[in-house]
Amino acid sequence: MSPLITTGSTMIDDHPLRYALVNELHARPFPSLEVPCQAVYLAVKEPIDAYNRDRARDRAHLLALLDRHGAAHPGPEATHHAARIGKHDLKWESHTEFVTYSAFSRGLSARAFDPHGAEVFPLDWMAQAPGLRLASVLVRVEHLPDDPAEVRARLDEWFVPESLACSWVLDESAIIAGDFQIDPAGQMRFAVFVRPGAGARRVGRIVQRLCEIETYRAMSMLGLGRARELTSHLNALDPKLSQLVAVMADKTRPSEETLHDLLEIAAGLESLAVRHSFRFGATGAYEALVNQRVQILRETRFMGRQTFAEFMMRRYDPAMRTVKSAERRLGEMAERAERAGELLQTRVDVERSAQNQKLLESMDRRADLALRLQHTVEGLSVVAISYYAVSLAAYLSYPLAKALGFGKETVVAALVLPVVALVAVMVRRIRRSMH
Repeated sequence: MSPLITTGSTMIDDHPLRYALVNELHARPFPSLEVPCQAVYLAVKEPIDAYNRDRARDRAHLLALLDRHGAAHPGPEATHHAARIGKHDLKWESHTEFVTYSAFSRGLSARAFDPHGAEVFPLDWMAQAPGLRLASVLVRVEHLPDDPAEVRARLDEWFVPESLACSWVLDESAIIAGDFQIDPAGQMRFAVFVRPGAGARRVGRIVQRLCEIETYRAMSMLGLGRARELTSHLNALDPKLSQLVAVMADKTRPSEETLHDLLEIAAGLESLAVRHSFRFGATGAYEALVNQRVQILRETRFMGRQTFAEFMMRRYDPAMRTVKSAERRLGEMAERAERAGELLQTRVDVERSAQNQKLLESMDRRADLALRLQHTVEGLSVVAISYYAVSLAAYLSYPLAKALGFGKETVVAALVLPVVALVAVMVRRIRRSMH
């Protein structure tokens, strides 16, 4: 039963989703991280039709990890869960197309970005994942040294200088750095240097934003592969479409044949649109999330290094423009095919109208000839019937005429006119009764 609110003497029913919707606002809190610490992050996605995946398999995979440490299970329909596994704080989230695992531990390894830190997610457990690894991140969080030159030395040691992005974030409360390269252990590395006095929640927000930037970047760039595949198909269809549009003015080629070929191309373009529309729509949404996550970090330049926003502008935006270009080209070609089809259909309709007009004229001529033939037949019928009628009448009248002294010829001549008139009247009445 829905909770009730009492206002004086009035009882007000709550909407059944009121509490669930409010609780959703607080369902995914930022982690609270004490410096120094490190984070291990994993995103898993099924390669095909991930948004329709069997989410029970995701849950079973999570339970397999929790059971190794005797940790509590989430609710049956949970989309997020937090638990303690060993010395790590685990955070699990289920998204539209992927699931993420975040493990946070206090302290730092002696070796920066030690691959053993990722063993919180065992290899045999990862091999059973219902999907493929989309993102795998190590984040090292330590105190900011007093001498900025120490930060520069560590960055030069840990990252590839050509792709390194580094900046102050959140009112210069911390420095973030990363080169967006995958190391030999299969991990992407990020470093966070925190000023003294920065709160644990703020540190948690920075770490989570870095993981989200990498995940949404990877998800959005899935559209790049689709865009390249689409471009190859469009390159094959574009000359055919252009050729068909060019031959539309050729009256020697049957319009129906041209229309059939055009409809085949239009169907191919529509099929491509159906296959790629979700991925391109998702790419645009993930791109917006990447840019949003970068913006809310409120970056300022550190020692002349390129910022994350500049890195994205130079390395990431061109890929997104390629996706948008392919999507736009597909739409434009579909519109061209549609316009050409409408024009060609109009031409076919005009030609069919002309053919129908000619057919009607031909039918009119045939009807006129049939009518004339009918009149001719009727005239001949009158003659034939009259001939036999006169002969019969003559045979019947001959004895009487002989008694009266008339010859056979006289009897026949006397009978011709009345018999012909009678037959003509009879035929006319029959024709009228049929109409």
